[in-house]
Amino acid sequence: MLNFGPARVLSRESPEEAIELLRERGYTANEIDFESGFWMDYPWAEQFGRLARKRRIALSVHAPIAGFMGHVERDRKHGMATGMLDHSAGVAKVAGAEPVVFHPGFLLGRTRKQTVSSVVSQLADFRKRIEAKDRGVPFGVEIMGRVNDFGSLDDILAISSRLGWVRPVIDFAHLHATSDGAFTSVKAFHDVLAAANRILPRGAPFHIHFSDIAYANRNETKHLPYGEGTLRVAPLGKALARFPRPATVISEAPGEESHQAIRAELFAAAGKSSPRRSSSRSASSSRPRARRNSA
Repeated sequence: MLNFGPARVLSRESPEEAIELLRERGYTANEIDFESGFWMDYPWAEQFGRLARKRRIALSVHAPIAGFMGHVERDRKHGMATGMLDHSAGVAKVAGAEPVVFHPGFLLGRTRKQTVSSVVSQLADFRKRIEAKDRGVPFGVEIMGRVNDFGSLDDILAISSRLGWVRPVIDFAHLHATSDGAFTSVKAFHDVLAAANRILPRGAPFHIHFSDIAYANRNETKHLPYGEGTLRVAPLGKALARFPRPATVISEAPGEESHQAIRAELFAAAGKSSPRRSSSRSASSSRPRARRNSA
């Protein structure tokens, strides 16, 4: 099974409108966007999840950017980050969303091996906290897009292999940037998927972020409208077709036109039937609303 959708909720007006927009645009996945802060309360999340299950839309959550583990000291910043991840898990639990995507943190003057050990240790303690609250949902640690920073493919695989409830989140835009544009062949995509496949639990889907990307000196600079850079989704679709494992692909591209272009090319390359867009009302006429809900 292949699911695809955008990296933000399409309306903050109501769960009903958000799901209707996803359905109209032919999406079967959606990542709840908390990167810049919590905007969705628990009743909103519960209804959103209920409607998503009815429409067979796979939900995930992206935790706030500051919600990372591996702090040098277990100080106030560590406590705040833990709280953010805890609350993200609570929303994911009531919405039926997984995984909770988070960033891996920073080297902060340490070796990669030391940083991996710190992240793993703090995540293990964090797991006890959320399991005591019945929030023990899967988490996903995302590959980062700066070549000398913590968060390479190897870093992510090292963390995920030591914690059965943490999964690698494969960001191919970031990998394309840090490899100086090397992701142009099916083999390049396949090799990364194969590495993740070896450590993912049976039946757990690949969780993938995708967009076209601008980069300089092997560091990401910004996400691009699809077609303006050199990253294409067809090789990913062909690589995914070689695995029996399900996959969820989340588009981080700017704009609906790019989402739709990626969606069509991905499903065609994977040999899958793309879900049809609904014609019940014009999807282009409905724009995401910015009304904020209490967290």
